Amino acid sequence: MMDRGSFSSSIGDSIDFDEKDLSLSDKLKVFKSSAFDPDSYVTNRCRHMSEKEIRHLCKYLTDLSKASAEEMRKSVYANYAAFIRTSREISNLEGQLIALRNLLSTRAAIVHGLAEGINIDSLSSSEGSTQDDRSNQCNSDTINTESWLGQFVEKLEVLLAERRVDEVLDVLDEGEHMANDARSKQTLTPPALLSLQKVITEQKQKLAAELAEASFQSSVSAAELRFAVRALKRLGDGPRAHTLMLSYHQQNLHGNMQGIRPSGTSHGVAYSAGLSQLVFSTIAQATSDSLALFDDEPSYSSELVTWAVNQTQNFSHLIKRFVIASPAASGCLRPVAESVHISLGHCSLLEARGLTLSPVLLKIFRPCVEQALYANIKRIEQCTAAHAAADDWSPTYPPTGSRSLGTASLAGVIASQPKLSSSAHRFNTMVQELCEDISPLEILQLSEQTLEGVMQVFNAYIDELIPRAAAKLSSSQQSNKTDDTSKRSTDRQSRPVEQRELKRRLQRLVDQLRDSFCRQHALELIFLEDGGVRLSPDMYLNIDGNPEEIEWFPSPVYQEMFGKLTRIASVASDMFVGRERFATILLMRLTETIILWLSEDQNFWEEIEQGPRPLGPLGLQQFYLDMEFVILFASQGRYLSRNLQQVIKNIIGRAIEAVAESKIDPYSVLPEDDWFAEVAQIAIDMLTGKTQIGNVENVSSPTSSSVLSHGSN
Repeated sequence: MMDRGSFSSSIGDSIDFDEKDLSLSDKLKVFKSSAFDPDSYVTNRCRHMSEKEIRHLCKYLTDLSKASAEEMRKSVYANYAAFIRTSREISNLEGQLIALRNLLSTRAAIVHGLAEGINIDSLSSSEGSTQDDRSNQCNSDTINTESWLGQFVEKLEVLLAERRVDEVLDVLDEGEHMANDARSKQTLTPPALLSLQKVITEQKQKLAAELAEASFQSSVSAAELRFAVRALKRLGDGPRAHTLMLSYHQQNLHGNMQGIRPSGTSHGVAYSAGLSQLVFSTIAQATSDSLALFDDEPSYSSELVTWAVNQTQNFSHLIKRFVIASPAASGCLRPVAESVHISLGHCSLLEARGLTLSPVLLKIFRPCVEQALYANIKRIEQCTAAHAAADDWSPTYPPTGSRSLGTASLAGVIASQPKLSSSAHRFNTMVQELCEDISPLEILQLSEQTLEGVMQVFNAYIDELIPRAAAKLSSSQQSNKTDDTSKRSTDRQSRPVEQRELKRRLQRLVDQLRDSFCRQHALELIFLEDGGVRLSPDMYLNIDGNPEEIEWFPSPVYQEMFGKLTRIASVASDMFVGRERFATILLMRLTETIILWLSEDQNFWEEIEQGPRPLGPLGLQQFYLDMEFVILFASQGRYLSRNLQQVIKNIIGRAIEAVAESKIDPYSVLPEDDWFAEVAQIAIDMLTGKTQIGNVENVSSPTSSSVLSHGSN
């Protein structure tokens, strides 16, 4: 929507006139700058904005935030594999750095020991006795430490043999503490320290291998698996522990899937339900175990998501192969829709745990659903054509076993149902079944394709119906034809009353539908979401307070009205081919509804005619321009009625009289009619993209001033 604000300033705005053509990255560019200041951004753009424009900016920023979040989510999903691979490489690098640090510490201890040996050899003989005492004490400590080392190794071997894992972990922790203490206090010789570190490393590797081997046994329980995972994590092998946990869940999933076998298309939905519950409950359990054992560390979360996506893809391909592929090819939409709906339902329960896997399902299932939809529509067309060929075209009430009757009272339902031919009843029933089958899959957004397909089938049925019905009526009239003129007159008068009543009833329903359509769209234009009114008198009363800032253009509400009517006209031209009059009447009624509301709005005219602020010359000029804009685009769209012209003429006259009451000659301040027509035409060209903003500055008014700046009289 375009304001009356400056065109030149709006080009640099984040919500400028042509921003609908920008990509998301271009829209976000202003926010990515290192010098971006939120307070300054809001202050600069809201300083001269009205309340409505501020609400529009807030809505724009909210929509931009949602689009940015969706783009980030897609980017994260697209790069999960690379992220996990990088995380694993970082973990491996950390392990190598730790090993390098230990090696450097050992080398430093060796160098320090050699240096001490050289210092000892260089001591004077006078200090020999003291040095001998110290050497004896050091040797004694070394012997004690090495004795402890032997006991340490023996104790580890016993505990490992007895599979007392918790105690093994405690002893290993004690050994690492001893090694760190010996390194800092130098209570062990370098060879002894190396021996201790080697024993700890070897025993850790041995215990980790035994835990992993035990976890792969088919008899291991969930509690035993969690114990092994915790032990591996305590040993410092977290990535291996997490992978082992996921492998356990995958192994259990595959084992349980063997008990669920597809048993033909008649039981395909049951197979889908059972398999879907099994797969997504397993993913949910794996998610709970991952969060409980590893918290929410990014590397583990990424591996979990990748694993869950793989399981979802495998599940989707199974359902596609054994359940929905065959029905989709034959046009059996219901089993396809039910299977997909059940799968999406189970999948959506994982969103509370932070896993959004529905895009994975939709990517695989959508082609099958679309294939089933198109095949079903084709089947309806063929079936309807077959029924039409055998139809006797005698109108009857719908059969009692049809869906349209349901379980309600038969007499009440029959009274509300029209009489149709048998082929029409069959067509109606099949379309109802199609709509009921496709309705649970709203997330796939197939309503447009469904409506288009039904319309094609209906048009084909009409093309088949009309010639046959006309032929029957013609043959009936031919057999009853006589030379008697009065007889022919009697025949014309004896047309079934029911047909005339049905035609009147259909016309009333069409009129009601058209009125409802116009009322709904008119209300969307007239009122704001919070209950405010777009067609407010303030849009004209406030103009004379800021005459130096005016640049003439139709008011935003009429710009939006033009855009809505243009879109409706485009859709109607595609839908009502050969029935252009219906579309024209629809657009005519909608335009009249909005302008009639303005002409009858007492609050609007009380403010204009009797309010504390009189309508000034500039406000009158803007009102005149808005009305001329409506007349011009309605005339060019060929839905300008005489009634609409007269109503606009009356309300313009009413506004002119309101200005005249202020002792101002309204005709002396209004430009010529050509000026209004020229500005309105420029607005139409700009709103439809025929004219760019930069090309407007060269267009002059009849008074040789800029069209968009005219009116400062």
